[in-house]
Amino acid sequence: MLTLWGRPNSGCTQRVLWSLEEAKVPYNLILASGIMGPEGHISTGAKPYGVVDTPEYLAMNPNGVVPTIKEGDFTLWESLAVVSYVALNHAPDLYGNDLSRFTRAVQWGAWSNQHFDPSMYVFVFHLVRLAEEQRDPVLVEEARKTFIKKLRILETELAKSDYLLGDTFSIADILVAPSVHRWFLFDLERPAMPVLEAWHARLAERPAFQKHIAPRELHLG
Repeated sequence: MLTLWGRPNSGCTQRVLWSLEEAKVPYNLILASGIMGPEGHISTGAKPYGVVDTPEYLAMNPNGVVPTIKEGDFTLWESLAVVSYVALNHAPDLYGNDLSRFTRAVQWGAWSNQHFDPSMYVFVFHLVRLAEEQRDPVLVEEARKTFIKKLRILETELAKSDYLLGDTFSIADILVAPSVHRWFLFDLERPAMPVLEAWHARLAERPAFQKHIAPRELHLG
């Protein structure tokens, strides 16, 4: 049994949960966070789930963040690494059992981490999680413009095929899609991107997406 430390409303944890469901890997989820709890962000007075600041957790993940997994004696953190591990060890069909496809999937995961996550963090915190008096609309507008530029890259890429690695679903889609889904949920001005919207609709048909990505409360609560 694989153990996952994380929280369902963390985009990084969502990637891992989605990959585990697609790979049909049994897992135990332990709620953990230093900044969030069942009542929201600590800036609003909510209590965090905790765990991440304990010596036991820090011995596994010295960063004190989520997600972290442990399977047998093997421990791993960072969602890109974890999703890659799940595919390599449990579901090679999630990268076509081909090294070149796998590295291209990792490429998209690294791209998402570098180009999507900074803007998405601004949206999540300044539109949803921070106390009202701590939110900055100027930062949100700057992030909106930056995010749209990156979305146009996806729009162009997905015009070539149904999924990021071609005609079949892969971990590349898992690594990128949660941030795109959140973007569609936020009440922000955005241009029409029909190709991106069609890709998102295809992914939304997958049961694992419906379970771990689709619910609005996982993103806006």
